[in-house]
Amino acid sequence: MDNIRLNDMINKEVVSAIKYVSRMKPEFLLSEIRDYIKGDLSTREIFNIIHPMLFDMGLKAVHEKNDYRIIRTEPKKPLELNNEEIQRNEVFFKSPRVPRRLERVIEQYIEKKTFKKWEDNAVLEKIRKAIVSQKEDYWKEGKKRKVTYETGYSVLGYLAYQFPVYFVQFQHILYGMAKDGLLKTRMKILDIGTGPGVVPLSIIDLMNRLDDCEAMIYSLELYDENIEAYNAIVTQYAGIKSKAEIEPPIKADIKNIKDVNIPENLDLIVFSNVLNEIRGFGIEQKADIVRHLSGHLNDDGNIVIIEPADKLNSIEFRKLSIALKNMGMGIYSPCSFIWCTGCDPKECWSFEQKEDIKPTRLMSKLAECDEPYRYMNTDIKYSYAIIRKDQLTRVKYRVPPKAKFARLSKLEQHTGKRINIVASLMSGDLGDKKYHLYKICDGTAKKPVYAILPPHNTTPENEYIKTAAYGEVLELYNVLVRYNKENDSYNIMISKPSRVEPVVRPDEDEMED
Repeated sequence: MDNIRLNDMINKEVVSAIKYVSRMKPEFLLSEIRDYIKGDLSTREIFNIIHPMLFDMGLKAVHEKNDYRIIRTEPKKPLELNNEEIQRNEVFFKSPRVPRRLERVIEQYIEKKTFKKWEDNAVLEKIRKAIVSQKEDYWKEGKKRKVTYETGYSVLGYLAYQFPVYFVQFQHILYGMAKDGLLKTRMKILDIGTGPGVVPLSIIDLMNRLDDCEAMIYSLELYDENIEAYNAIVTQYAGIKSKAEIEPPIKADIKNIKDVNIPENLDLIVFSNVLNEIRGFGIEQKADIVRHLSGHLNDDGNIVIIEPADKLNSIEFRKLSIALKNMGMGIYSPCSFIWCTGCDPKECWSFEQKEDIKPTRLMSKLAECDEPYRYMNTDIKYSYAIIRKDQLTRVKYRVPPKAKFARLSKLEQHTGKRINIVASLMSGDLGDKKYHLYKICDGTAKKPVYAILPPHNTTPENEYIKTAAYGEVLELYNVLVRYNKENDSYNIMISKPSRVEPVVRPDEDEMED
């Protein structure tokens, strides 16, 4: 019998023994398994065999001296937030920031890499140069654009400038998913292109504000410098206080994702600011990467894709979302297809906007120079989508038959007239002191459409648009249609006689499909 077949038989025997004993006892020492198997395996060898399978078996291992205590966990179920959890998170998001403990872990990593104090002037100047270089590369077009993290200072620049914002913005998305009931008490998560571990650190931080949850986090990363930073920063921060078990990053190029050994039964897959950085791949190729990975996702799992809010990347991202929809996947949010039609996002520039974060100590120190604006990055704007295989959507509202609303695709017929429309709010306030301006969409428009509310026309009947949530569906009554020739778009003018209301009111049940 060859070694491969022999090892396979031993592995099956160990797994069978673990399953048997775990059904009999809620917890036990791993060394006890040796009494149930024929082979002469050490406790460590048994652990190496069963460790990748523990989470799926509903078990967890706690190290005890030269042994491991195996504990049966509660079955995973939908995560329901209690009032205390909601209060903790609302307090955090009112004034979001990187926790001081995590700031210190990052500062210590900088000192380990540079052999100098993190606030040393020479270190700060090299980080500044890395930030400037990264921003210059980011804004290049075509083949000239190359975003990489192959040097130590490129990673330190990322940690100083991009990391704080990305860290908080993913928590916004994850918390929104928790409120929507999309998360579970036990989750198996894969972060694609993890970098120095932004998403795992975000998950750890959010879960520390929740009572009943735990996660097994896997990640993929290409660059050795990022993997080194991940192993130093994420591992240390998870060791301080964490409900997540962190696996070492898998070194892989997502352009060759089909050759990578991906974990099965995933509850969440995350692409955070990574797909836009793939060089030489078009929309269909990127969509194929996401579709391939969806095969490792549980039927009720989620894929979160986040991209920058700048016009070029945001528009390309919306095309990617629709490409995935055309491949048979569903968009849970923020898009809503209230007319049950397709969407043509040729110029769909849509993004979410949240409260600014507080700058980290490192960021503030970098800004102590002649051009401080170059190194301050505190505003949170991002484009995102939650993709699912089961076609579940956040907004279940569909325009009722014979409803007296005009489709945005028909605005040319109504130019200069007052009409009623129903549409999703797809931006924060893009206006200025002269007027409030919001992008709106109903899934039918061929040209960009904006709702405009001058401050002097604001009334209790129409001001709801100023506080409505991103992606929320609104009914706009008695609004004036104007064509903007300069921008080839339509403006929906909200005036004093106009009325703006949510389609789902707090005292009503949400409409079903």
